[in-house]
Order: sequence, then C-alpha cells, then structure tokens
Amino acid sequence: MVDFGNTLKTLRLHEKMTQAQLSQKLGLTKSVISAYETGLRLPSYDVLIHIAQIFKVSTDYLLGVDQKDSLDLSGLTQNEKSALLALIKAMKSR
Repeated sequence: MVDFGNTLKTLRLHEKMTQAQLSQKLGLTKSVISAYETGLRLPSYDVLIHIAQIFKVSTDYLLGVDQKDSLDLSGLTQNEKSALLALIKAMKSR
C-alpha cells in the first residue's frame, strides 16, 4: 500500500494543500497525514471515503486498483459533456 501514500501526497500537492490543511479537513492531526504519506499507517474506511470526496477521486484510485484517468464533469450541462466527449474522440482518432 505504499502507492496510497504517494497517491495521497500527489493529490494533496496538486491541490496546493498542506498536510495541516488536509488534516483539518479530515479532523485528524498533521502527523497522521504524514504517516499516511510515508506508508506507516493506512486510513480507516471512513477516512478513505472522506479523502476520496475531498479530491474527487474513487477509493479504487486511492488504493491503486483503478489507474484510469478521470475527469470531474459535475456541473456541466449534457451538451457540454457531449462536446467534450466529441473532442476527446477526435483527438484519439488522430
């Protein structure tokens, strides 16, 4: 589960979030976040779900089960989603 720690750190840094900021969102201490990132500890199921919600990823992604890239399309209209899918298909067919 070393990948979990690396994944968590990557997501946190991508969001320009400190360990202290993440710990506050999760109601944990900064040292717990550090232990997660270094692989010394793993989160409980509840905390894992909360982390997934914060970073808008699946728990499978956090655990290294799902390595697919994903896009958050929430808030887009169906027409906007369709336009993005058409653009992706056009780029893949190059």
